[in-house]
Amino acid sequence: MSRRGWMLFLVMSVIWGIPYLLIKVAVGEVSPIVVVFGRCVVGAAILLPWTIARGQLRPVLRHWRALLLFAVLEMTAPWLLLPYAEQSLSSSLTGLLVATVPFVAALAARWSGEPERLTPVRLLGMGLGVVGIAALLGLDVGGAQLLPIVAVAITVICYATGPMVVTRALPDVPGVAASAVALVVTAVVYAPFAIPELHRLPTASSSALLSLVALGAICTAAALALFFALIREVGPQRALVITFVNPAVAVLLGVLLLNEPFTLGIAVGLPLVLVGCVLATRRSSVATEPSELSDLDAAVP
Repeated sequence: MSRRGWMLFLVMSVIWGIPYLLIKVAVGEVSPIVVVFGRCVVGAAILLPWTIARGQLRPVLRHWRALLLFAVLEMTAPWLLLPYAEQSLSSSLTGLLVATVPFVAALAARWSGEPERLTPVRLLGMGLGVVGIAALLGLDVGGAQLLPIVAVAITVICYATGPMVVTRALPDVPGVAASAVALVVTAVVYAPFAIPELHRLPTASSSALLSLVALGAICTAAALALFFALIREVGPQRALVITFVNPAVAVLLGVLLLNEPFTLGIAVGLPLVLVGCVLATRRSSVATEPSELSDLDAAVP
């Protein structure tokens, strides 16, 4: 990948490794549905005024069908299905299943006629990434049921195909504008379920409220804008390799900030994840170069 691609990849890996910590703090005092709704509202409150001020709202709404599809695939459906699945699945099993996103993305790209080959080296890298995630999180299959596993499988398909919508149907749409619209759509969908719960917010502690704000401002608004930039810089398949790094970042934050133990699994799994990422993002000799980001504002929240 290019230097810019690696920079965006590393920043995204950190930003999307933080939500696990913030959500853990927030859901201790705020219901999960309010957490999802709150992160959407905060994110939209940041990105929507920026979009309107730059005169990008009306042009971006011309692509409303693709934007609606992106919102459903990347936010609305996964943010509903994953909490449902984790009610009965262990977080380790859920994390391991979600780590298969790059494989599904590669298969979807091959099925849809993408020109880039999935080389043996990249397959090896993806395999090492999954093994690293298993070492980091462990593997607890106790309590696994069919419907929750199906819910995670649908989530994996959503996450794998969402970035393809960006490259195929939204190539010239600024990332900030597209993210703002998608967040508004998701907030509207969740509003009827979250608004009756909002009366509990005033009783929440400052740490829970600050976690909710950070989740919306950094891990949603900024992250989505950067994610568009990453997809356009390195392509959807490589962008999704961050699903290997996110759990590693979350585990390290748990060790550093929550005094969780540094285990043998972390010592073994983290290097495997890093090596897997390097191999999984290698460009094949016959690959076409990704198009440059046409609008630098797509990287600026």
